[in-house]
Amino acid sequence: MLRLQERLHHARGQLRGTAFALLAGAALMTGAGTATPAMAEGKTITAVMHSGLRVLDPIITTAHITRNHGYMIYDVLIAVDENFKPQPQMADWTVSDDGLTYTFTLRDGLKFHDGAPVTAADAVASLKRWGKRDSGGQLIFDVTDSLEAGDDKTIVWKLKSPFGPLLDIVGKQSAVPPFIMPERVANTPAEEAITDYTGSGPFVFVQDEFQPGVSVTYKKFADYVPRDEPVSWMAGGKKAMVDEVKWVTMPDAQTSINALLSGEIDYLEQLQIDLLPLLESSEDVTVETRDDLGYQTMGRLNFKHPPFDNKKIRQAALMALSQEDVLGTLIGNPDYYKVCGAIFGCGTPLGDETGADTLISGGDTEGAKKLLEEAGYDNTPIVLMQPTDVISLAPQPVVAAQALRNAGFNVDMQAMDWQTLVTRRASQAKPAEGGWNVFFTNWMVPEISSPLISAMLNGRGDDAWFGWPKDDKIEELRAAFVAADTPEKQKEVASEIQKHTMDEVLYIPLGQYLMPQARSNKLTNMIPSPVPVFWNIEKAD
Repeated sequence: MLRLQERLHHARGQLRGTAFALLAGAALMTGAGTATPAMAEGKTITAVMHSGLRVLDPIITTAHITRNHGYMIYDVLIAVDENFKPQPQMADWTVSDDGLTYTFTLRDGLKFHDGAPVTAADAVASLKRWGKRDSGGQLIFDVTDSLEAGDDKTIVWKLKSPFGPLLDIVGKQSAVPPFIMPERVANTPAEEAITDYTGSGPFVFVQDEFQPGVSVTYKKFADYVPRDEPVSWMAGGKKAMVDEVKWVTMPDAQTSINALLSGEIDYLEQLQIDLLPLLESSEDVTVETRDDLGYQTMGRLNFKHPPFDNKKIRQAALMALSQEDVLGTLIGNPDYYKVCGAIFGCGTPLGDETGADTLISGGDTEGAKKLLEEAGYDNTPIVLMQPTDVISLAPQPVVAAQALRNAGFNVDMQAMDWQTLVTRRASQAKPAEGGWNVFFTNWMVPEISSPLISAMLNGRGDDAWFGWPKDDKIEELRAAFVAADTPEKQKEVASEIQKHTMDEVLYIPLGQYLMPQARSNKLTNMIPSPVPVFWNIEKAD
């Protein structure tokens, strides 16, 4: 039986060359290569990321900028490669014949940035903290009997019952990777942010130079020992080929493009589609995409407070929205987006658009009005948070606000930067007291391609992802997916999850899109990964 992630890799290959691929002529990323030590001397990569960085704890949030920061300074026990196959990273592993005991053995030479050795106790504490926050981790710990350090280099994970996807979840690339921190840091309660940023990865966070939301600096960790294998996504040898990486914030798209063309910066993580012509004629810049599945954009409603604690009002909100309107405004060029009502993504093994008829056919304003009337909507204001500084997140709230108003909602759209939104969305306060009713976000399609890893499908109330739905049925369905032992049975359960998600409006899928990046041609050997990482990149003079 093919594992789901292997089938997803196969689906990615089938998508290449379709209308949802890059425009003809876009440059491909180069693979990893070998560099001489001289190339690293005195070299700095300056990058404009999709958002400023403020939240530094990669376990308490799923924000991609914080995940990117996590990969700069932390390492992981295992990691999936570009074929979605788990590979050793900090540790090798064995699995008992009955599938109940996983034994991980740390490799030699692992150190934290303060010089202390990485031990099994550090890994155990990190995994336990991660397991309280991550949707997939919660499923694993539901069947965990014990997780202990056998000795300084051995981690023993015992299960009450077999859990086949354990390695896939622990090794996943995103949302949320179980980064390994010192035990003293990982002992921080899972609901509190860490304040010690001692890492285990190839770069060191320079706290004295950190300007929240403005700039962040990472220095090469000279004592990091990379693996010997070729790099493949998050797996393999992570080699810091430059001395320093700086992330700087430039909210204005035109300013960042000019900075790239003039050589002031080296890398632009997200490129506004309508500004592509400004770079097409440059011989000094390469425009490319990191993944052919791209992203899914969506709306998330708050289940804890009126009016979206009412199912009919949630359904009215979904019915009011049109994917084409959102995607047309967000991306513009249809070569870079796809109307898609599948919560697991179109082009993936579990893709199914059941229940998304109005979303993919232009919305139903009159139907939304009728549902609001039936639900007795009392004009309660809808606090809709709008980030203004991220090109892939700013348009959705504006389009949605108008569609909701047209359907009869009283919308209070509040502008803020993305990092303020990331902080505020964690608040369970009433909307009128600093909370919220709805926000929009994006996920890489691999992050939502399975009910085992999609944070949006967590129905554990206060322990769920922001929005906090209490939904026992979705938890039963996720458990049934774990128990499904063939692709056909997985597909059947996934179809039920699609129907249930759309009926309960656990979230509102708003379609798929590609977001190109741009880099100076001085940068080579950038890993073709959906997650942007800065190891193995060489910079020429």
